[in-house]
Amino acid sequence: MRPLYSPLGHKVGHKAGHRPLATISGCRPGKHHPCPCISTAVLTTAAPQAPAGAELWVWFQPTVTDVDKAWKELSNILSGIFCASLNFIDSTNTVIPTASFKPLGLANGTDHHLLRYAVLPREVVCTENLTPWKKLLPCGSKAGLAVLLKAERLFHSSYHSQAVHIRPICRDASCLALSWELRQTLTVVFDFFSSGQGKKDWSLFKMFSRTLTDTCPLASQSKVYVDISPKNKEKELLEVSPPPTSVHEAIVQGDRRTYAVYDLLSPSLFNTSRSLNVQLKWKRPQDSSEMPIPTLHAQRYVGGYGLQTGEICTLIYNTHPYRAFPVILLETVPWYLRLYVHTLTIITKGKENKPSYIHYQPAQDRSRPHLLEMLIQLPANSVTKITIQFERALLKWTEYPPDPNHGFYVGSSVLSALVPSVTAMKDIDVEQSPLFTSLFPSSDGSSYFVRLYTEPLLVNLPTPDFSMPYNVICLTCTVVAVCYGSFYNLLTRTFHVEEPSRGGLAKRLANVIRKFRGVPPL
Repeated sequence: MRPLYSPLGHKVGHKAGHRPLATISGCRPGKHHPCPCISTAVLTTAAPQAPAGAELWVWFQPTVTDVDKAWKELSNILSGIFCASLNFIDSTNTVIPTASFKPLGLANGTDHHLLRYAVLPREVVCTENLTPWKKLLPCGSKAGLAVLLKAERLFHSSYHSQAVHIRPICRDASCLALSWELRQTLTVVFDFFSSGQGKKDWSLFKMFSRTLTDTCPLASQSKVYVDISPKNKEKELLEVSPPPTSVHEAIVQGDRRTYAVYDLLSPSLFNTSRSLNVQLKWKRPQDSSEMPIPTLHAQRYVGGYGLQTGEICTLIYNTHPYRAFPVILLETVPWYLRLYVHTLTIITKGKENKPSYIHYQPAQDRSRPHLLEMLIQLPANSVTKITIQFERALLKWTEYPPDPNHGFYVGSSVLSALVPSVTAMKDIDVEQSPLFTSLFPSSDGSSYFVRLYTEPLLVNLPTPDFSMPYNVICLTCTVVAVCYGSFYNLLTRTFHVEEPSRGGLAKRLANVIRKFRGVPPL
């Protein structure tokens, strides 16, 4: 958990846990073996830096003969397990990247035909997705950190993301045996500035309405990391209570960080009280005038006007003062936005920036999307603008989703890069701190790997008037009813001529009298 240095005082909480799923004895890397929890031995992961919606990417084993069939079966299985709409993943939103999404476990990373990637930008996370996610934990939601994960608090936050990672790993240094590692991550952001009467202090009880009472008996490690890094080196800003078990300093993604560590398995932690309520207070008001700017960040938007043509613009920022580095950009565009590849332009500091590598796969109507991958060199302290024009297609009226006037979502762009670090990084002993290295990974002392996602796009397409069929039906039925009713009435009605009766003696006498008076007869 750590505070976000923003004018609104947001707080971010991140929970992660990993454990072996199953142990397969006597196997070698690259072989295909059955697993009790997975139908096929594949690498499935959803990165912590998740895009909007639902993301799924898989590296299949070389022994899988029909990758497309296995991909379809896997997406349907995961859809049922996590109660998500992953069954809507098909060929129209699936791509095969060639440079992005390298395998994280023991897998063949050279044959990119074994990789499948898809994203559903309109999918949202809800309670039915959280329940099966918690059931995968060793103690469920009954003990440990999982007691804090209540839906009524998580889904009232400003941001919520959950992920599941499954990968094959070696059991020992010789890698004679293979194990499956299951890793679950959950990230949530709370806004206490607006809900706390302008105060940025927070605690576990304020965030989750609960405190930690006990640990999961099946856990070998259970720790809470609180980021207490000062914004500047002049004076400490943060104060935590109760006192932490230890304090850990490390270089995480190029920044020097200080963490207050609470070891939940330590007997001394629960001696003073039966519950643990970590609290953070600001010693003095936080200066929010200067916001920390990441070394690599990006923006994306749609340009143009009208409903015929448009332009996708991507801005990539490199704020490093003196280091240039390459970045891999992955663009996935639906088939109904027909890209004009000859209009692709890359401008950096007013000059054309030619990509070192480019891979483009054109879309096929109703079959597959556009795929564009580029390796772009970002100069130091620069802004790179990438633009490409497109034309909107006219869909069939049966292909429009519900509420078509809301627009059509385009998945986020993916940026992968080794960002150079300004601060010197020391090596971290993985054996002594396995939990810390899994939460805050680093590559080497000079750079760290970053995968970023831009904002999704919302594009309006030419939309027919869906109320016109209703109006036509009403008008047609009304005209038919009036005409048919009148015609049927004329055909079925019978007319009879009534003879006028002469009347009796009294009536004749009355008419004689009226005649003498000059009055018309009855």
